Amino acid sequence: MNTLRKLVAWLLRGRTAVIGVPYLWLLAFFLLPFLIVFRISVSEMEGVVFKDVLTLTDGVLALTVKLSNYVFITQDDLYFKTYLSSIRYAAITTLLCLVIGYPFAYFMARAKATIQPALLMLVMLPFWTSFLLRVYAWKGLLTEHGWVSELLIALKVDHVLLAMGVIPALGKFMNSPFSLVLGMVYTYLPFMILPLYGNLAKMDLRLLEAAADLGATPWTAFWKVTVPLSKAGIIAGSMLVFIPCIGEFVIPELLGGPQTLMIGRVLWDEFFSNNDWPMASSVAVVMILLIIVPLAIFNRYQAQAQEQRR
Repeated sequence: MNTLRKLVAWLLRGRTAVIGVPYLWLLAFFLLPFLIVFRISVSEMEGVVFKDVLTLTDGVLALTVKLSNYVFITQDDLYFKTYLSSIRYAAITTLLCLVIGYPFAYFMARAKATIQPALLMLVMLPFWTSFLLRVYAWKGLLTEHGWVSELLIALKVDHVLLAMGVIPALGKFMNSPFSLVLGMVYTYLPFMILPLYGNLAKMDLRLLEAAADLGATPWTAFWKVTVPLSKAGIIAGSMLVFIPCIGEFVIPELLGGPQTLMIGRVLWDEFFSNNDWPMASSVAVVMILLIIVPLAIFNRYQAQAQEQRR
């Protein structure tokens, strides 16, 4: 009884409670769902019922694990190409968001303090409307008579995009790699801008003054001082964009086409078209493992950065 009281008292201590909340959140909303999905991926399915992985018969505990789905993923080129395609589109989207978002975040951080809240509101303004509506609106903008489509045709941009192989024909922007990447960049750009802005706004400007006193040009000071100091914001923004892009389903479904196969659409087909839940769960487990790798790299960098500050 005393041991239980000591345990409860330890759990209710301020520091322990504060640290424990994130761990409970991860346990409830990541680890447990992941274990459920993993259990389905290694189970046999009979109709709509999954066989038990652990069975007790005549005092003998048997563990039955089905790994054929994972073997099939390694043997079927469709899944391998889909994973590569998802990573490629996610990487392209992340790079474009960084190229577009960094100047915008830099401008926000260097703007007058009186207008920074207004600029921050403009970045967050798209979140005031439904994600689905914002993505669906691009269907109308990129269709044959949409004003964005007409503008791109007038500027001869479709000739450049066709030469790059990202649209199927002149004036045809929908259901192409171009429309897919455009939709994902538009959707996830704020997730790149906000971490960069938070990092750049806290930067000590006296470092730039010191670099100028030592003879560095503004361009040299930017690459030698500003960019290295904003590395944490770059990595955080890249993770916030790259990770959800890998498993994106809505944008490829609405704006993508047959050339833009992504793992989110394959998951949907396996779950609801083929009704093969173990196979779909196996695909999901592999996708989660692909996402964990960049997360582990990010956490390692954060730990190293904290050690260097000490």
